[in-house]
Amino acid sequence: MKEKNNLIQRNNIVRASIMGANDGIISIAGIVIGVSGATSHIGTILLAGFAGTLAGTVSMAMGEYVSVSSQRDAQEKIVQEQKIALANDYQKEFDFVYEKYSSVGISKELAHTATDEMMKKDALATTVRERHGFTIGQELSAKGAAIASMISFPTGALLPMLAISLIPKSWSAMATFFAVLIALGFTGYAAAYLNGADKNMQLLEIS
Repeated sequence: MKEKNNLIQRNNIVRASIMGANDGIISIAGIVIGVSGATSHIGTILLAGFAGTLAGTVSMAMGEYVSVSSQRDAQEKIVQEQKIALANDYQKEFDFVYEKYSSVGISKELAHTATDEMMKKDALATTVRERHGFTIGQELSAKGAAIASMISFPTGALLPMLAISLIPKSWSAMATFFAVLIALGFTGYAAAYLNGADKNMQLLEIS
């Protein structure tokens, strides 16, 4: 259980990190390329990029915190409602789990035995899992997701700002565009590697 919970938390951090990095790369690239079209003054371009990075970092971190917190609050509410449902009509909840197991091709005898054992062991956890699809005690960390976004967004934003400032003006916009594509491919590959998914498919999806 502890290992599974750690895996869920890690995937939550990876998701927030990849989203933050991708948003930082794309949004700040758009800002610096747009501003570079109006002025060639590198200080002005970088100032706009820095302002966008600051705003984006705060927005992503707060957005992740609120999103994950809301999901956790909703799950806690479901757990409380399920406690009431079990207290009011235990047999109805038992029958729901039994019917669900029976519907996937398990024999009625085996489905009844499995339901009986699981409900006796932990009726609340069983009904929450089967009715609502999550496991009690495996709530995601809102702080972890917020911190991951707070770090990854400016990290991603750094690439387009470096590209636009270090490459000659005549090539800067095009070079920044290709740098963004390469960076997005890298984040897609990193996400696939960390989650054990198909790396080639992730590269195609990100691109």
